[in-house]
Amino acid sequence: MSRRNPSIFEGLDWVAFSLYLSLALVGWLMIYTVGYGSGYSESRFDFLFKTSVGKQSFFLFFSLVIMFLVFVMEWKFWRTFAFPIYGFCMFLLLLVLVFGTSIKGATSWFSLPGGFTLQPSEFAKFGTCIGLASYLSTYSTDLRKLNAQFIALGIITLPVSLILLQPDAGSALVFFSFFIILFRQGLPAAPYVIGIVLFGLFVCTLIFSASITLLIFLLLLILLLVYNLAFVELYHLLTFLLISILLVLALFEGYVFGSLIFASVCLIGLSIYHWLNRQPELGINAALSSIIGIAFVGSINYAFYNILKPHQQDRLNVWLNPDKCDPQGSLYNVLQSKLAIGSGGVAGKGFLQGTLTKLNYVPEQSTDFIFCTIGEEQGLIGSTAIILLFAIFILRLITMAERQKSDFSRIYIYGLAGLIFMHFFVNIGMTMGLVPIIGIPLPFISYGGSSMLGFSLMVAIALKMDSNRYSV
Repeated sequence: MSRRNPSIFEGLDWVAFSLYLSLALVGWLMIYTVGYGSGYSESRFDFLFKTSVGKQSFFLFFSLVIMFLVFVMEWKFWRTFAFPIYGFCMFLLLLVLVFGTSIKGATSWFSLPGGFTLQPSEFAKFGTCIGLASYLSTYSTDLRKLNAQFIALGIITLPVSLILLQPDAGSALVFFSFFIILFRQGLPAAPYVIGIVLFGLFVCTLIFSASITLLIFLLLLILLLVYNLAFVELYHLLTFLLISILLVLALFEGYVFGSLIFASVCLIGLSIYHWLNRQPELGINAALSSIIGIAFVGSINYAFYNILKPHQQDRLNVWLNPDKCDPQGSLYNVLQSKLAIGSGGVAGKGFLQGTLTKLNYVPEQSTDFIFCTIGEEQGLIGSTAIILLFAIFILRLITMAERQKSDFSRIYIYGLAGLIFMHFFVNIGMTMGLVPIIGIPLPFISYGGSSMLGFSLMVAIALKMDSNRYSV
């Protein structure tokens, strides 16, 4: 008897595929409702080539064609040609700097016939993900070694640098999601702790002031040294509390310089004590941390007020200091976004009934701010449903990653999950004023061919890898 030829859909994770398709269809409907009444009564040709929903129909169709082609191909193709694919994506990023079209100040697109555009940075995410997966899955790669860490960081840094030259800071920021892969593969936790601390100092410096941030940082270091004293008693902690209260009171009375000097003297004294009492590493690390923290806070403060341009300062102030922004200027987008989402209430105004998005009160409502349309028309129920769909999809990808027999497949699928999470978190967060407005799309839902095609390709490859997880 002849052996039955297996179907290309055999072993396919239909849950993940259904979630992908659901998000894509919801996106198509939201793009339809945003542009409803604008050119929809024209000829079929104009509808397909001149309206956002018509173009998105093309993107969705070709995305499904790409998925079918990926299902037909052998999954090992992607592992074999991972580095050539990565190199080709980097070549496109170089090419767009020379031959690209500038839109809104960024040279990030190739112009195509029919009014279509192609954004190489969307495909660079795929190239970086598959290239990083190929390198990390090599048996000789050990992220505990510095040379492996530098190579992995180089794979991530190269596309980030090229995208920043466009300049497109939003797309570049998304690449930091690949640090999830590095942590999963054994990169020590110290760089992540340092990064979190520096990010905290950055935020505090912009919210409060450099002096208050430095005082808080020095007090935390003093607390760490007090906690690690060999003879910690209650009165040591009470003394620390008293010093903290005095410093804070002095700060609010205007004695900022004196407070910082006093805190520095306490920190130096405790560092010397630890250095002399068989804990030299703790004392030295505390001293070095204080120097680095002071230099970092000072540089952030200087850069914000002396290097950043006013519109760049406004972007950060909209996020951290909205009271300093003009409601009719830099704060307008966020205010209108919140108003549109809030106006939907619990059940929403209904499909095609959104007024704020229809009348263009919310800018970029089919791309970066499409979640506002969901919030206004579908309300809290619809918004929660979309968030749950993304959360379940990401969790499903993580489940798929953990059951892979191939290191390459596991790392790749983790990279995809991280990318989708970063886009999802930042896009929805910026519509609510929780993160800066940096202009990145909501995967599968925002209008845009490059994003739809790029993410569909990545999802298709992940599904193909998972369906062949036992044939390693």
